[in-house]
Amino acid sequence: MNNSYQQKIIESYNNMATERDQVKLQDWKVKERSIFINKIKSDKYSRLLEIGAGTGKDSLYFKDEGLHPICTDISPEMVKICKEKGLDAQVMSFYHLEFPDNHFEAIWALNCLLHVPKESIRTVLQEMKRVLITGGLFYLGVYGGENHEGIWEEDPYNPKRFFSFYDDESIKELLSEFFYIEYFNVVSKEVVGGKYHFQSIILRK
Repeated sequence: MNNSYQQKIIESYNNMATERDQVKLQDWKVKERSIFINKIKSDKYSRLLEIGAGTGKDSLYFKDEGLHPICTDISPEMVKICKEKGLDAQVMSFYHLEFPDNHFEAIWALNCLLHVPKESIRTVLQEMKRVLITGGLFYLGVYGGENHEGIWEEDPYNPKRFFSFYDDESIKELLSEFFYIEYFNVVSKEVVGGKYHFQSIILRK
């Protein structure tokens, strides 16, 4: 992603950090998260990286469940709120993760990689793969259902954000270049509420 897009994403989420922290997590997201943590516990994993952590709601849940999460987000205001919750949080871009190879047993990425342009997504996925142990688990959750990318002109955030979407077959084909797909679930538009359905995916390195 070029610097202007990236800076706008930072500004957008800085401006909305407090508001986003007050939003209740939807029941369907809670359900998908529980499926992932059950797989983590089944594998007896505990070292988890959350990218695009936002205000740390998911990492706080993982911590309460006995895992050892590290939060990363590109927004300093989001990271500040994570730290206020007692989480290990760092301002960091998922284009350049400042961790050693094979460092984490699991990765959680909810609604953050949809801000990556299609021309750059393989670079980011390779970075996810690099920091994950062999056999490690990677949860990717994004909205999708059609192939499209660009600025969302109706975005209530300021500045308006860039989004990239994939239809189900396209995202499966893309992810299969890097990982084995263990779980792929579509949450319908009716449940999600909006133009796009939700793609809930569990991958293994």
